[in-house]
Amino acid sequence: VQLQASGGGLVQTGGSLRLSCVASGRTSVYYVVGWFRQAPRKEREFVASIPASGSSTVYADSVKGRFTISRDNAKNTVYLQMNSLKAEDTAMYYCAASDFTRAQVVADRYPYWGQGTQVTVSS
Repeated sequence: VQLQASGGGLVQTGGSLRLSCVASGRTSVYYVVGWFRQAPRKEREFVASIPASGSSTVYADSVKGRFTISRDNAKNTVYLQMNSLKAEDTAMYYCAASDFTRAQVVADRYPYWGQGTQVTVSS
């Protein structure tokens, strides 16, 4: 599975962005997809995950109520809608895919990774 993330940019505090992750390759629609982020000098952290069915999504506590993960299997695309952005959301955002059935929060369970898209929130 190949993944291409896009949609990052510079936004002011309180603003919104929508990230996209386009998957290609064999049976890509059956994969769990997750979003992770990594800020400078910090460890990579889980953001959100969505299974192939689109139900039972999982979010990190820090983004619950502000971010929404969704997918359009007809377009092989997973989205991360980010609202009410804060300065602490600034990071490189990566999408990843896994062949587990349920949403996964551990990065090691994702063998396929995209190249990342930068999100910068200015205060």
